[in-house]
Amino acid sequence: MAKHAGVSKAAVSKVIRNDYGVSEAMRDRVQRAIDELGYRPQAAARALRGRSFTIGVLMRHIGIPFYAEIMTGLVDQLAESDYQAIMIQGGTRDKTEKRALDALIDRQVDGILTIAPMVGRTQLEQVAREIPTVVLGRHNRSPAYDSIVDDDRIGSELVMDHLIALGHRRIGHITFHQEHGRTADQMPRIRAETYERVMRDHGFADEIAVAATSYSEEGGYDGARELLSRAPRPTAIFAGSDEAALGVLAALHEAGLSVPGDISVAGYDNTRLAAHPNIALTTVNQDGDVMGRMAGRLLLERIEGRTSAVHFSVIPSLVVRRSTAAPRPCPADTGTQMPSE
Repeated sequence: MAKHAGVSKAAVSKVIRNDYGVSEAMRDRVQRAIDELGYRPQAAARALRGRSFTIGVLMRHIGIPFYAEIMTGLVDQLAESDYQAIMIQGGTRDKTEKRALDALIDRQVDGILTIAPMVGRTQLEQVAREIPTVVLGRHNRSPAYDSIVDDDRIGSELVMDHLIALGHRRIGHITFHQEHGRTADQMPRIRAETYERVMRDHGFADEIAVAATSYSEEGGYDGARELLSRAPRPTAIFAGSDEAALGVLAALHEAGLSVPGDISVAGYDNTRLAAHPNIALTTVNQDGDVMGRMAGRLLLERIEGRTSAVHFSVIPSLVVRRSTAAPRPCPADTGTQMPSE
């Protein structure tokens, strides 16, 4: 930036720090350079100062089990380096996520891992031009940042093919509520679209039933209650995440329904809790630990000077457990009366 402004680095530093003795002409030249290059003042200061040896991680919620597995992989990858990871929660709204992202930039991290971000590609590219960035969970590609994805279409097909092969026709799906303006490359939309496509391909278009809530226990619980209130009720539910599946299991238990006797349940993520013998959830394994390790590796490569973009895709596999089975010969044809609040 100093070269662009035609001044010394020391002069740029003085302007950024608002030091005494800087002429208005010098201040204007540096400010114009900052504006033209799209720099944030903190980014300019970082260029002058050097590295902070920190990696910032932006996630929707720190309590999501799959995100914890990604973090474990990332921390393990960074263990042999001088870098430490710091986490920040972006929430489920654009405004709070942008504030969280700005907070990482202002703290002068050397790299950023965004997990399933809601912000658009343009803003992600703006960030990546300042700081090496890896985007996990978004299927678009960009020369500005590296991306890591699970093949959500294949994973969703594995679940649906499994349930249909068992004999299920009335299959419900719980997805993440998409606000207006959400891009088509986000994983909830891809999983929901794949569910609907497979249902139509098998001639079950009239049985499509989607509850748009959230990828959380509360969202799974609310989504299951909505699906159970319909007539006829589904014989299987494909939850968009393991965490949502836990909420589904709670709602079914509350309604006096057995799993998989009355309704089969499948999740997505293969979190550690899914393998618990009291849960035994059929789910899709996309290996969060591998994703986290790859994110760490890519960020370190970017920090060391790599400029070409890398797109890494994990091929998912289906893990079949006790939560899915063939439907009963004569499932109930009416909705389930849910307990009152």
